[in-house]
Amino acid sequence: MITRTQFVVGSAFLVASLGCHAEQAPPSPQVEPAAQAQAHEAHEAPEAPEAPAQPEGRALSMRDLDRGPGRHLNVPADAIEWADGPGSLDEGARFAVLEGDPARDGIFTLQLKLPDGFLINPHWHPNVERVTVLRGTFRLGSGDTVDKDATIALPAGSYTAMPPEMVHFAIAEGETVVQLTSVGPWVINYVDPEHDPRN
Repeated sequence: MITRTQFVVGSAFLVASLGCHAEQAPPSPQVEPAAQAQAHEAHEAPEAPEAPAQPEGRALSMRDLDRGPGRHLNVPADAIEWADGPGSLDEGARFAVLEGDPARDGIFTLQLKLPDGFLINPHWHPNVERVTVLRGTFRLGSGDTVDKDATIALPAGSYTAMPPEMVHFAIAEGETVVQLTSVGPWVINYVDPEHDPRN
């Protein structure tokens, strides 16, 4: 069990290791606010209630770390509203936020729809990334050079989890839909800035 003190100290270390200060605002979100808001509001996903203050020395539970939605949340497949983007991916990608807000602190879930042959160049995220393949084949590789022969083919039904700062790339085979769960704010850092469509 992690005590509150260990969690706070660990969080301070993580902030320091990422080269920013706790007093600074987090990096700007990589999801267009208007498109993200449209997808988010379509499902009226409520904000999670604030975690209560905890007495010193009490171990944190999963409930303390992930408060979940304020009520039962269902998102039927035919109710998902797709938007172009996010802007951190090349043109052709589409996304839909199912829960939470990728631009804010906290756990969120979104889906990405990628056309056949879509490439996400080598990049990394400051937080964990958990991906479930819903349709198509998501070819995942690690390292800072794209090499399709070195990828792992993840067909529909597959799952992968990547630790913070792991450099990886992906290629879609067939129209591919993946569901991504992570901790916001969601940031994508390309190894080669020339690959960043925001530049």
